[in-house]
Amino acid sequence: MVGSSFIVGVVGNVISVLVFLSPIGTFWRIIKHQSTEDFESLPYICTLLNSSLWTYYGITKPGGLLVATVNGFGILVEAVYVVLFLIYAPKKMRVKTGILVGILDVGFLAAAIVVTQLALKGETRIDAIGFMCAGLNIIMYGSPLAAMKTVVTTKSVEYMPFFLSFFLFLNGGIWAFYALLVQDYFLGIPNGIGFLLGTAQLLLYTIYRNGKPSSNNISEGLMEQGWQKEPLISPLH
Repeated sequence: MVGSSFIVGVVGNVISVLVFLSPIGTFWRIIKHQSTEDFESLPYICTLLNSSLWTYYGITKPGGLLVATVNGFGILVEAVYVVLFLIYAPKKMRVKTGILVGILDVGFLAAAIVVTQLALKGETRIDAIGFMCAGLNIIMYGSPLAAMKTVVTTKSVEYMPFFLSFFLFLNGGIWAFYALLVQDYFLGIPNGIGFLLGTAQLLLYTIYRNGKPSSNNISEGLMEQGWQKEPLISPLH
């Protein structure tokens, strides 16, 4: 008989897949214009690292199949996004992106795997990986916080799309519930924070939804970065 935690995890996977795929419109625009315009590669580089660490965690931890599979999908999607940046970005941005990928997605990830495999064993290894995953996820919530500050400052929600906030709320909530069912604090804490941030953003949206749009245009790339901080953000998982 399928347990309740498995069902909740599958629902979480579906939501996380939608979050991973949310920037497709942006990258279709990049391909069409053959330019990355004002978009930044860092959110996608960080999400690639985030997905890689959570995949490693899911593989290492017994019963972590659902975490590993959805983040494995995330690795593929984010890798495609990063490659598109390397193809269509200006030379300076390509160099910057390549350096960051080398440092974070290759160097840091390889070091984390080697150290945890050679120096740690059993539950200690799982805990160390979990701390890294949760820590990175919490750091990545800087983007939703920045979006909330912008809303309060401008008294307008034009720079905080509703569906971004809704998916942060939904994704964080379902995975926090899953973490509670399987008693996994490394999943629960960052996703619980994501759920609270999503709730706060929805409240701000309710308060400022009728606010007058600002006359100053903020790059669409700033808004897009927010999608890449949810882990299952991120999607965090």
